[in-house]
Amino acid sequence: MTLPPIDPLSVLTATRRQWLLQTGAAAALLAGAPLTRAADARTLRIGYQKSSTLTLLLKSRGLLEKALAPQQISVHWHEFSSGLPLLEALNVGALDLSADVADAVPPFALAAGAQLTYYAIETPSPTAQAIVVQRDSPITTVAQLKGRKVAFTKGAGAHYLLLEALSQAGLSIRDIEPAYLAPADGRAAFENGSVAAWVIWDPFLAAVQRHAQARVLTDGTRIAAYRRFYLASTPFAQANPAVLQRVFQELQRAGEWVKKNPAAAAEWHAPVLGLDAATVAAANERRSYAVQPVDSESLVEQQRIADAFTGAQILPRKVVIQASPVWRPA
Repeated sequence: MTLPPIDPLSVLTATRRQWLLQTGAAAALLAGAPLTRAADARTLRIGYQKSSTLTLLLKSRGLLEKALAPQQISVHWHEFSSGLPLLEALNVGALDLSADVADAVPPFALAAGAQLTYYAIETPSPTAQAIVVQRDSPITTVAQLKGRKVAFTKGAGAHYLLLEALSQAGLSIRDIEPAYLAPADGRAAFENGSVAAWVIWDPFLAAVQRHAQARVLTDGTRIAAYRRFYLASTPFAQANPAVLQRVFQELQRAGEWVKKNPAAAAEWHAPVLGLDAATVAAANERRSYAVQPVDSESLVEQQRIADAFTGAQILPRKVVIQASPVWRPA
């Protein structure tokens, strides 16, 4: 089966339209109001996902609002189903900062010309994403996925995990039938048996393991390190380094609290996610939550991910990660 290369420009154009319509930003656009803002704007707009544990902690407890109150900065929060539309909203000026996104997401956005600045990472959590099959599935190796339908979210960390796992098994993405699905749709397809496997990350991974008895075919161990990256729009990062400094510090504190207080963290997070505390605790156990400055090793891996997608003709052009700006804390 021959698949045409995926053009991230067309992918991001669709997600841009959907996001703008959902949030009402389209009305501002039609009225001629610019989505980009003056550097001295008094609001900070942050996009996050359900997997953005540390950002959700800051949001639910008002910690960032308290930290930025001396500068009279208010915080506005916007939820996304996955990382790619989040970074597109960042690129078009509808957001200032993104919470964490998986390591495969930034290369897709950068290939589409996004002006993004890396400002933090979470250290590797390779077991926090996996390829899963039904408990009674006859599939026991990645090689047996050949010719079968596999669900995953396009441009997510799961996409890269699948790409590398197939490569190690002597296959390519062209040897399977991709089903590009958001997490909710992916779980439905997995549970009703319309796909042979699902590639997914925590907390969705923990949920399908505990409640649908999914079996892990392989996780990211020795395949994909699975760092989580935090990004900012480049104009905002250049104009507001002090705000980034405070956000970075609050994220570090949040990560330390989650790891030092696993039971309390799971009890807090469970109702936010609509999951039980045991499932959340299992997901949190696999995530490092160690927020660090962006280092050279993580950027080298970003280039490796970008090159893998380009080599597989999933990205139509080479992405040079070193050309992207990096903010580092004082």
